[in-house]
Amino acid sequence: MDTRVAVIGIIVEESSSVERLNDILHEYGAYIVGRMGIPYRSKGINIISIAIDAPQDTISALAGKVGNLPGVSAKTAYSNFVTQS
Repeated sequence: MDTRVAVIGIIVEESSSVERLNDILHEYGAYIVGRMGIPYRSKGINIISIAIDAPQDTISALAGKVGNLPGVSAKTAYSNFVTQS
C-alpha cells in the first residue's frame, strides 16, 4: 500500500470541539509524524499543524472528520513523496 506525506492545517474556533478533535487525532496516532499546536489567545482560536504519513484515503478521512466538527476547519497539503510498502 502506498503512503504519502502530508500536512493538515487545522483552525479551531469553537473550544467545545477540542475534546472530540483530540479523540479523532488519537485514532490516527499511528500515522501522525508530528503535531504542533499554537493558541492564538488574542483572537480566541487555536492553530494546529499535523504532519502525517499514511495512505491517501486515510489522510482524506482524517481531514474530513476534523473538518466536519463544529467551528473547526482543515486543509491538507500533499507532498509528491510516495512510499511503497
